[in-house]
Order: sequence, then structure tokens, then C-alpha cells
Amino acid sequence: MKNALYGSSLTDGQWEYLEPMLPKPAKRGRPRTDLRHVLDAIFYVVKGGIPWRYLPGGFPPWQTVYGVFRRWKQTHQWEALNGALQHLLREDQGRDAQPTAAVLDSQSVKSAGHGGPVGYDAGKRIKGRKRHLLVDTLGLVLGVTVTPADTTERDGGKAVLSGVVSWLTQLRRLWVDGGYTGEAFANWVKTLQAKLEVEVVKRSDDLMGFKVLPHRWVVERTFGWLMYQRRLVRDYERTLSSAEAWIYIAMIRLQLRRLA
Repeated sequence: MKNALYGSSLTDGQWEYLEPMLPKPAKRGRPRTDLRHVLDAIFYVVKGGIPWRYLPGGFPPWQTVYGVFRRWKQTHQWEALNGALQHLLREDQGRDAQPTAAVLDSQSVKSAGHGGPVGYDAGKRIKGRKRHLLVDTLGLVLGVTVTPADTTERDGGKAVLSGVVSWLTQLRRLWVDGGYTGEAFANWVKTLQAKLEVEVVKRSDDLMGFKVLPHRWVVERTFGWLMYQRRLVRDYERTLSSAEAWIYIAMIRLQLRRLA
């Protein structure tokens, strides 16, 4: 089946980066569908924000595409691809593969009527979910945790840090906003990594209007990148794990576009 060509489709150069990172086909069973066509379909969904069943006819059957999305979500393949591309992009930018500083923040988004777990963020007046992101100084995602929107910043921050800090061995500085203020959170971070210092970047109470805050603007820009993907403008996912997978997929697409 020949794949339709869209602006979200992989270029030959991007495929050259991605293909060696993909799981090898099984030696037994039916020949698998061309993974490049499957990934083109998944990137089409994240960019266009359409339901699976609305995939155009030029792509593989939606059941096949969804099956790969779900299987790779369960095996953390999306997370692994994001991390591998991040190392390549950091090195391409003249950085060490391992970051020494990171920024932690959250974003509340409205949920569609999917029936999954949601909450109400009283501060933002949003019923939906909260995306907790840890990014490096280039704005590339190091870790993601999605929770109901009534989850506190500290609890969400602990969840995302617990999942990634063990392999971020060079991390020494963590910039956060006022929602993470307090010795209890800073001391907890040190139980994960003794040399990791938490620095709170606060907004002045007497500041009027928009102001770019040091370091925090990096993660705000990343949230902006995510909102360019229509699938992420709202939270359409029944499960939290699917919501997290789409963020990794969006970042995989962004990093490939920068590499090639």
C-alpha cells in the first residue's frame, strides 16, 4: 500500500535517523506492515487531531496503526525513541548527551468527554488533566507524567522526577516555579540525587503584565510546541498512559524535524 504524502510525513532524511532505533520484525508470523507508513499515520493523527477511525485511505488500516501505538506505549518504546533522539540532538547542538540542568513545570488542559480520570484545577479554573514536564535547557522533554488536574505541582513533580532522575546522573540544577517552594520538596529531591539543587524562580508580586522569567521560559516554550499539535490542544485520551505517549510522539516529531 502506497502511503499518502502529507506535511506530517517522514522525510527520507528523518527516516534514516529513526529506522535503526525501531524494534526488529519478528522472525515468525505474518510480515508486518511497513513501519514508516504506520509512523506517518501516527504523526498525522498527532498533528491533525483526528480520531483513529478517520485516518485517510492512503494509510494502513486504523486498527493496525492503533495496535502499534498501543503496543509501543505498553513497552515504553515512545519514551525510548524520544530519549535516543534527544541525545542525538543535544550532541548535534554541541552539548553533552546528559544534561546538567533542567526545568520542571506543569500545564493544565481541558479534557474531552472521554470518561477517564480527570480533576478540577481551581487556580486555572480548568476541569481536565495536568501535564508535568521535565525539560533540559533546550526545551527537550526528559520526562512526562499526566495526572488529573487537581494534583498539586509538588506531587506531580515527584512523580515525573521519580521516573527519570535515576538515569540523569549528571543533573545538578533544577529550576522550578513557586508551586514547588519549600524545604520539604527540595529535601525530597536530594533523596533521589544528593547533588541536585532546587532553585525556585519566582514571579515578583508587584510585576504587571507579561514578563519573561529566567529559565522558566524554556519549559513554557515547550508547552507552546505541544499546543501546535492538534491532538494535544485538549486531552482526548481515556488513559493517562496514552496522554503521556502522545507528548513523547510530538517531541519525537519535533526532534526529527530539527535533525533532518
